[in-house]
Amino acid sequence: MKEQNRPMWSISPIIVSVFAIYLCIGIMLGTLPTLIKNELHFSALIVGAVISIQFIATLLTRAYAGKIADTQGAKTAKHYGVIMSVISGVIYILSYYFKDLHLIALLLLFVARIAHGISESLAVTGALTWGIGLVGQQKSGKVMTWNGIAMYAGIALGAPLAIYLTSTLGTIYVFSLMIVLSAISWLCTIRLPNLAVDPSYQRTPFYKVISKISDQGLALAFSSIGFACISSFIALLFTEKSWLNPSWAFLTFGSFYVLTRIFCASLPDKFGGYRVAIVSFIIEIIGQLLIAFATSEFMAILGCSLTGIGFSLVFPALGVLAIQKVSPQMRGTALGAYAAFFDISLGIAGPIAGIIAGLYGYQSIYFFGAISALISMLILIIKAKQ
Repeated sequence: MKEQNRPMWSISPIIVSVFAIYLCIGIMLGTLPTLIKNELHFSALIVGAVISIQFIATLLTRAYAGKIADTQGAKTAKHYGVIMSVISGVIYILSYYFKDLHLIALLLLFVARIAHGISESLAVTGALTWGIGLVGQQKSGKVMTWNGIAMYAGIALGAPLAIYLTSTLGTIYVFSLMIVLSAISWLCTIRLPNLAVDPSYQRTPFYKVISKISDQGLALAFSSIGFACISSFIALLFTEKSWLNPSWAFLTFGSFYVLTRIFCASLPDKFGGYRVAIVSFIIEIIGQLLIAFATSEFMAILGCSLTGIGFSLVFPALGVLAIQKVSPQMRGTALGAYAAFFDISLGIAGPIAGIIAGLYGYQSIYFFGAISALISMLILIIKAKQ
């Protein structure tokens, strides 16, 4: 895979297209729980199962998405993802027409979510590989940082947009918007060139790629637990403590996360992924401990802010280190494997944190988050010395 050396602004269409893809994901998160609970009359357990199946599908297809990006080109992988997004949108619409036949509608929602998960895997792996290939590996940190901003912004804006559109226009229009956004994502990047691939290159088996990037992957997985603890349990902690504004915890975490990525996007490329990751872990540990020891609402919100700052650059910083361990021809596979560690972390952190909360209370969860971030730092330090 031959790299190009374009300026960063040249991949802005890819960033916009990723935003459109994740706006679709956010829209579904804002629409499906109400539809399943109030119109199809299924339990909260079923709501969770429908939501979760997308992320399981994403995890299980990371290796396939990386292979497509490496063997057929990153543009091809990204556009396959957009096609799957359109297909999932059509199935969402079809499920709504069968809403009076509850079991059929639910089955179609499961199929749509699986297609949506495959779409996410292909689109994001393709977009990251494509962006790095167009601007060069020396700017890989910036590419991952700006893609991350687009992803989180799309999810954050999609849910409230869906709630508003559902109340004003109806659910069917929300599902239709997903197809429109997918088309926009396609059109944004249609004129950008694909990356040349080398069909004669002897591909490294996926398990060997995982072995090469496992240090960074494990560090990413452990450091992501603090994020999972805030997103899943911070509102319950505020309720337990009779603090009034849990929304400020989410707002400050998200705001500082995004602002750090905007103003510090170049740090992993400039100072190296190792240094940026170590500093990020330290800040995240301090943030988690502030929540764990919080005696006031302000102290907890400050902890969320520091966690947002610390966690913000972990993915690009460790990602810079991960892709240095593989050849350009295997970059898509490496990025897919690397991102899978994040998927796994979010999948297991919630249940473990829930068990800890049941035994020791909600604040104890953030000791778990702090210890996990410390483990991430130790993994990086120990492996660096070997």
